[in-house]
Formats: sequence, structure tokens, C-alpha cells
Amino acid sequence: MDIFFEIHKDIPREGPGNNDSTKQAITMLKDIPSNPNILDIGCGPGMQTIELAENMNGKIYAIDIHKPFLDRLLETTIHKNVSHKIEAKEMSMFSLEFEEDNFDVIWCEGAIFIIGFEKGIQEWKKYIKKGGYLVVSEISWLRKDIPEEPKNYWEHDYPEIKGIVDNMRIIEKQGYLPVGHFVIPEKGWWEDYYNPLTDRISKLRKKYINNKEANDRMDNTLREIELYKRYSDCYGYVFYIMKKV
Repeated sequence: MDIFFEIHKDIPREGPGNNDSTKQAITMLKDIPSNPNILDIGCGPGMQTIELAENMNGKIYAIDIHKPFLDRLLETTIHKNVSHKIEAKEMSMFSLEFEEDNFDVIWCEGAIFIIGFEKGIQEWKKYIKKGGYLVVSEISWLRKDIPEEPKNYWEHDYPEIKGIVDNMRIIEKQGYLPVGHFVIPEKGWWEDYYNPLTDRISKLRKKYINNKEANDRMDNTLREIELYKRYSDCYGYVFYIMKKV
């Protein structure tokens, strides 16, 4: 994990996404209180947390297990003049330390895969107020006819990957009202994630020239990037917006 965080240090995001997609998802939240209570799970360095603060009123609790990410977020809140809206907490998504029926919105961009899509939306539901929302982005198949190379890669790396229709069924199975979904555009993979990640790896090669573990990890990351370059029509990150009824 130390090598993972070294590779991902100082890049804008910890997964695919962009501010336009965050704002699009925000517009799909209807009839929420004027000052909602919001939880951002697995916030990372917090690009989407800042976007939430700049586009919504209320209090945002941003949680992550990696303190350097939280430190970066807190620095950014001061620079963006939103520190009064955001409280960062070092906390695991597997054991949320909040009261039930506490949040009007729970948000999780690109991190629900850590706990698993179905497990996450099932376990987090109790923390959402009736009529509140859960918004997550999850890697999903975009076609039925997936070539062997991306299929083998992702089913090994993340066996839970499913198509949009299957994920919508899970949402309904867990008792939510599906509000909508949309695919994050390809630029959301490149501008703030894969391009900075590629540059970061280039800089780390000299530092870890004799470290096999680090180089294996970097090689695997570059394979993932090359795979998306060739098969971006087959899979992508999808925002799923659902309501607790």
C-alpha cells in the first residue's frame, strides 16, 4: 500500500471523474434541504469534495483512511474559502462512525469498489435519511460483447464489475428508487487522473530503479492505462443516483 500511495501522491484525483460530472450529478438531486448534511466517502484529495462545497450549502463530512489525502484537502479548503463547510475525518468506509438516518446525501466517487458495489449501497443505506440520496460512481461494462483482454483484466482485478442494467437491478433490490445514471466522459479518465498518473510514474522510475515491487506496480498501472486507451468503448465509470424511500 505504501508504494500505491507513493505512485498516487500529488495527483488531482484518485480515480476517473471530473468537475462537470460531479456538477451534473448534483443537478439530479431534487427536494433536498437548503442546508443538507453530506457525507463524502473515500474522498481522497477531495476534488469532488470542493466541488460539492462550491455548489451546495450545508455541512460536508469527508472521510478517508489516508491522512495525507485529508491534509491536502484541508489545504485546498483554505485556498478555496470553503473550510467552514468541510470537516475531514480519518475513517474507514467499512466502519462509519455516524448515527443512523443522519445524512441527506451520501457521496462516493470512484471508491465504492473498495467495499463492493452491492455491499456499499446496502450497508450505507441506514445512514441516509428517508428521502435522502446515495450518489456513487462505479466502473461498469458499457457493452455486452466485451473482448477477452479487458474482460480477463477486469474480472481478475475487480470480479464484481457488472453492466449498467445489472447494477440498476442491484439498486432496486436494495430498496432504493433509481433516480438516474450517466457515463463519465473519456476526458474524465485522462485530464485529472491517467495523464498525471503517467507523469508521476515517469518521475518515480529513477527513484525505484532497483525496486522490483515498485516497478511491478507501476507496470501494472501503465497496463491499465493502455488497456483503457484501446477499449474505452467497452467500459467506463458510471454515476448512479438513487433515493432512499
